[in-house]
Amino acid sequence: MAGIRTNSVTTTPAFAAKEYLLAVQEVLERLDHTIIDQMVEAIWRGYESGRTLFLFGNGGSAALASHFACDIGKGTIAGRERRLKTIALTDNVALITAWANDKSYEDIFSEQLDGMAEKGDIAMAISGSGNSPNVIRGLETARRIGAQTLVLTGFAGGSAKQLGDLCLVVPSNSMQHIEDAHLCATHAIFLAIRERMKQANGG
Repeated sequence: MAGIRTNSVTTTPAFAAKEYLLAVQEVLERLDHTIIDQMVEAIWRGYESGRTLFLFGNGGSAALASHFACDIGKGTIAGRERRLKTIALTDNVALITAWANDKSYEDIFSEQLDGMAEKGDIAMAISGSGNSPNVIRGLETARRIGAQTLVLTGFAGGSAKQLGDLCLVVPSNSMQHIEDAHLCATHAIFLAIRERMKQANGG
């Protein structure tokens, strides 16, 4: 491994990319793939029933919610086949800040779900810790409405684990590894849905 040269002395980096990536690989190998497959089935059943997929999370998980909504909303299009309706509750900044300012930040997802979600829809929460109050309230609202709840989390699952009809707990105590695994899981779901769309369209 190439070192870092400082004052003619070669030192080894304290933290190297190889070690990080090997650790991520080990986490991915321990993921419960059957849960991911079951999430694919749930989303597909929702699509066949004309339901909407709602996505939400905070921070990096908010970015992933937007990313996943883009993948599903655009990347799964196959000819003239009916599209899968997908909404990231993280994307309307004006609405989020209005609810946060006028009510509370804990209600930014639950209030949106109250206005848009219907029984039979799917609500997917993404939370590394599984304990974010606004994510928990969003899941509680989704369950009250009668939406199916999917959860991506890590550590021990947090409070969100008990609120998910399906819950993928990434077996790691590293937030970065958890977020990496969440991205891989959503890409796996996206590609599976896209393939089904192609098959349904005769392609």
